Amino acid sequence: MKDEKTLQVRNLKKHFKLGKDRTLKAVDGVSFDIYKGETFGLVGESGCGKSTAGRTIMNLYNRTDGEVLFNNKDVHELSDVEDFQLKRQMQMIFQDPYASLNPRSTVADIISEPMIIHKLYKTEKERMGRVYELLEEVGLNRDHANRYPHEFSGGQRQRIGIARALALEPELIIADEPISALDVSVQAQVVNLLERLQEDKGLTYLFIAHDLSMVQHISDRIGVMYLGHMVELTSSEQLYEKPLHPYTQALLSAIPIPDPDVEDSREQVIIEGEIPSPIDPPSGCVFRTRCPLAMKACAEIEPLWQEVETDHFVACHLYNEDIEDKTPIKDQPALIVNK
Repeated sequence: MKDEKTLQVRNLKKHFKLGKDRTLKAVDGVSFDIYKGETFGLVGESGCGKSTAGRTIMNLYNRTDGEVLFNNKDVHELSDVEDFQLKRQMQMIFQDPYASLNPRSTVADIISEPMIIHKLYKTEKERMGRVYELLEEVGLNRDHANRYPHEFSGGQRQRIGIARALALEPELIIADEPISALDVSVQAQVVNLLERLQEDKGLTYLFIAHDLSMVQHISDRIGVMYLGHMVELTSSEQLYEKPLHPYTQALLSAIPIPDPDVEDSREQVIIEGEIPSPIDPPSGCVFRTRCPLAMKACAEIEPLWQEVETDHFVACHLYNEDIEDKTPIKDQPALIVNK
């Protein structure tokens, strides 16, 4: 693991006020680091807060609390000039390739706009030369420069979005579910493109997704979120070989196996119960209302974020030595095992 930290997130919170007495706690105390040149995967169910975390890190949302340090500078404490300069180093690939591109602009205009704003090239000829280079880097060609977004497939549009993100030669790219809106046959192509670009340019990625098999393929380390909280964090290999948190175990169990014989014979964990509202989250451990192993302490004490094994962090009372009585309480949702 490299020692140089590109991004440091410390106790990040993003709450949305919905009225006088109602607050939606989208992100509620998330911490992690991303090292230079690595891909950090952030996973969880829809609504867990992972995309909000990405947008808050990018300073598209103002934080409620906590710190986001990019190269040791707090992105939420910068002057307007410093924030403008920061945007050259941090870029984002958005989830929806249909909504993230201006339908009234040509591909050349879309890709060159960041260059114009940041005054990277003196002449239009130089900018267009760079546009052609970027199009070729993402698997398109210069003939596409004068076309409009509606003339492309979803995979091609996402390639345009990647080219736009690369236009300023950033150090960190936040990819917010960049393949979820694409056909399965195209997803692997886009992921392979991202990996090749990372190798060629030394990029650092925050890869946000809910497709755990794809996250395993691309990520060096993975953080698992549930209801605004980080519940587990470790290397990709360790997470898939030895998941510790009951929620992580259930998520990994849901990944289909392409071998029909293995898929039909394996045990699959299914957790019952409804996902609580982030407006009124459970006390103590936010997962306790669906956890079959929940104990009395889970309702009373918020789990500590602790390193249980080397570089393997988890927030769960099952691994808290100070909790003596770990007997599951009654009337909890069942842990269903299907074969």
